[in-house]
Amino acid sequence: MKLNPKHIAAAALTLACLPMLRAADSPFPGPRGEKLDLAAREDIWSTDSKGFLREFVKVPRDEVVAFAVYTHDHGVLKMSAQLYPLMPDEPREVRLELRRNGAWQGVAQAPVVYPGWYAHFRLENWDNTQDVRYRVRHGEKAMFEGLIRKDPVDKDVIVVGSLSCDSNADRGDRDSIVNNLKKQDPDLLFFAGDQSYDHTEHTAAWLLWGHQFRDVIKDRPVVTIPDDHDIGQGNVWGENGIVADSSAGDSGGYYYPPEYIRMVFTAQTWHLPDPTDPTPCEQNIPVYFTRLRVGGVDFAVLSDRQFKSGPRGKIPQMGPRPDHIRQPGYDPKQVDLPELRLLGDRQLAFLNEWGQDWTGTRMKAVLSQTAFCGAVHLHGSTENRLLADLDCNGWPQTGRNKALAAIRRALACHLCGDQHLTVVVQHGIDAFRDGPYAFTNPAMINSYYGRWWWPEDEQPGAHPVPGSPLPWTGDYLDGLYNRITMIAYANPAFDKIGEMKQNQRNPEALLGDGYGLVKFNKRTRQTTFECWPRYADLADGDAAQYPGWPITFRMEENDGREVFGYLPEVRIEGQSDAVVQVVSEADGEILYTGRIVGDAFRPKVFAPGKYTVKVGRDKPDGWSAGGLEPGKRAATSLRARL
Repeated sequence: MKLNPKHIAAAALTLACLPMLRAADSPFPGPRGEKLDLAAREDIWSTDSKGFLREFVKVPRDEVVAFAVYTHDHGVLKMSAQLYPLMPDEPREVRLELRRNGAWQGVAQAPVVYPGWYAHFRLENWDNTQDVRYRVRHGEKAMFEGLIRKDPVDKDVIVVGSLSCDSNADRGDRDSIVNNLKKQDPDLLFFAGDQSYDHTEHTAAWLLWGHQFRDVIKDRPVVTIPDDHDIGQGNVWGENGIVADSSAGDSGGYYYPPEYIRMVFTAQTWHLPDPTDPTPCEQNIPVYFTRLRVGGVDFAVLSDRQFKSGPRGKIPQMGPRPDHIRQPGYDPKQVDLPELRLLGDRQLAFLNEWGQDWTGTRMKAVLSQTAFCGAVHLHGSTENRLLADLDCNGWPQTGRNKALAAIRRALACHLCGDQHLTVVVQHGIDAFRDGPYAFTNPAMINSYYGRWWWPEDEQPGAHPVPGSPLPWTGDYLDGLYNRITMIAYANPAFDKIGEMKQNQRNPEALLGDGYGLVKFNKRTRQTTFECWPRYADLADGDAAQYPGWPITFRMEENDGREVFGYLPEVRIEGQSDAVVQVVSEADGEILYTGRIVGDAFRPKVFAPGKYTVKVGRDKPDGWSAGGLEPGKRAATSLRARL
């Protein structure tokens, strides 16, 4: 099915042309639920109103299985099948079939859930050592077919496509991105949020996203996580699931009925591995933070704003909005109060435990919605300069530093989206460049809300990147006084959103749009960030990434603290590539946990004192030695037996 050009032209009518339904007709209770998901309601067949989304979802009946997304880990395959709205007399059940021994075999049936029009399959004892073709079927003719890939543990380099922000300013295809991704053949796709920009029309917009990307999502595991626009808000500070008092979200919480939020979360995240702590938030809103291992790379998936405090009424307002700071020279302690939360205790506990478990893992990365800094100066146009935007995860600063310290302890990098400005930074916690590397991917469609990295003095920071084609790299304080080292950024070449929208399908226009590609080399323990424009022509041997990319760094560089000294060498008998952990005896702090290469390792430390070294096959639980000090017994080796 191709998008009809007349439907694309009618996109602006999407909401205006939908009928006004009574609250009693809505599957979502209360006045806030009356107008939700109108384009995918059960009654669309009995009304004659028009509109792009409402017409888009009325597909031929042999196409009602729209797409499917899956992951497999821990011996469990989870798959969500997404359907277009069904007619009243059509069966509300789908079937999963796998191709084995040359024939299709039915393995599961599942009900189609309304609202949402999705169905879920869970298969235990999944054999992840072989490719298996699958198809999801409805009735006799409708089906969606793809490939469940084996776990690529035999590959040296695991490739991740990193994408976000599928703006409704462009209703057309995403063929340029999809075709490039098919050629680059990532092992995992990560969609960091804002798969829907239609706020009150999640199901229809989710169907449109799936239609645009079905040819690349069908054959590989996919991580999708919802962000603010997916749940119908301008921004989101989830505050553990409380009720927000406006769709701006700055009071904290979720504005629309929890039934709608649950539907969105279920549609986009049910197929992820089970949450590590499944206890729901307030209003019974589910959580989805979890881990996913693909080919020996371990990804922590965070819901990084679900527990975050809202700013309004909690901190002094220093701008036209509670979440915007324009007051130069303010004291950052005014907005970094002890009662404020970012990830929340439960996610921090998960992140700390995840960092110590290296089962089936050689490298680690964290996936989340948005950046742990404010790497943006200009918002919406080059005339609108903000000092700080509290919508980013650079605030609250104490929570930001706790999260980055946990990521650093795992020697992990961070991948995210949301910001409409692609950047690579190395975070600083206590000093510049002592934290992990982070890659904010570009918006796929960057004509919704552009942003620019543009220091007011137009000067590079200290320690700029040698030889960079970009003028403003190096050490900076963001507007929240967080330390960041700017390594690369891709500013739009236009000053206003209107100009960007006029050029959004111009392959020659520099909009800062596109996608990220991340390569984890397990053999060398190096990570490479690539950043590709939306219309990059990979058939052209000179196809260029954005200036400043690619960027390659060693896994160990995610901990950039200055080395004070080294502990005695540890030699491990009976196990190569063991997991080693270093703990400070003064306060019990874990410095880092990682899988080494080979059978010997000399641990580095960052301050004088006494330390304990722990060693194990997959966790640091097999052998330990305490009372170790840097610089002493340097000529001797400790022997660990596993």
